[in-house]
Amino acid sequence: MTALRPLTDADAAVIASWIDSGDALVLWSGKAAFTWPFDGGQLLAFRAADPARRLLVAPGPDGRPVGHVMLRPDGTPRSLRLGMVLVAPESRGRGHGEALVRAALDAAFAGPDVERVTLGVYAHNHGARRLYERLGFREEEVHAGSVQVGETWWTSVTMALTRPARLSG
Repeated sequence: MTALRPLTDADAAVIASWIDSGDALVLWSGKAAFTWPFDGGQLLAFRAADPARRLLVAPGPDGRPVGHVMLRPDGTPRSLRLGMVLVAPESRGRGHGEALVRAALDAAFAGPDVERVTLGVYAHNHGARRLYERLGFREEEVHAGSVQVGETWWTSVTMALTRPARLSG
């Protein structure tokens, strides 16, 4: 699972089916303002609302998505934001998440214009944080109480990877 292709309309329902709760929706999408219950139509509307967002899927051998990721401008020159990383439930725990993020980084750094990739991850998502650190991302900022989920405030962490750090890692 290293090739990425643009999200198709048919993919949206498949990806939406991987989200099994409101908490999982926030964990995946951050502050994207999706609502629970989540459906593919919300993902398609999200894509349509900003053509600069590149929603990408990693297809499995049968062509159906086994992973999803987004790349978008992050508001600073020469920088992209990585987000909405998700692996199909039946494919988790087998290295697909790392392959998906590596493929997204390959896409992000493919041209000479991008020097930095940022991402946001919730502090309690230890597995994701370990993966990002293993790939060279470094913590830049902690945002205490960035989103309320139920009665709990979640802290988010901004991480970044520069082109030189990626090449040296």
